[in-house]
Amino acid sequence: MCGNMFRAVFRLSASGARSLTRSRPCYSAPLASRCYSHGKVETDEEFDSRWVTYFSKPDLDAWELRKGMNTLIGYDLVPEPKILDSALRACRRLNDLASAIRILEAVKDKAGPHKDIYPYLIQELKPTLTELGISTPEELGIDKL
Repeated sequence: MCGNMFRAVFRLSASGARSLTRSRPCYSAPLASRCYSHGKVETDEEFDSRWVTYFSKPDLDAWELRKGMNTLIGYDLVPEPKILDSALRACRRLNDLASAIRILEAVKDKAGPHKDIYPYLIQELKPTLTELGISTPEELGIDKL
């Protein structure tokens, strides 16, 4: 492995004089290893349970809530209603209405062109939203901004 980008090479000329020349860049390629067959594959139920447990922690703070939601939204999926229920209850424990509404907006955005997913989630979450006193972005009129 080279410390510098270029490797210094000393060459002897025909007259015997040493000259310093630079050769091509010296790059060290990273060693890639992929071990797809090693490790336990998480089932859908275990995934859901892990996130429900994460958002149900009594000592969860606002930063951890946002970090968890950013991670969850980063996955190639729309979270299940039970995960969102747990996240909305965490927002209520933290008295953070803005985060609760942002979660609903993020889920609507995550559903993308699939127009039947978001109404299904709202239908499933309606009892929780009513219990916690959380309005949807549509009820607040901020979905049209």
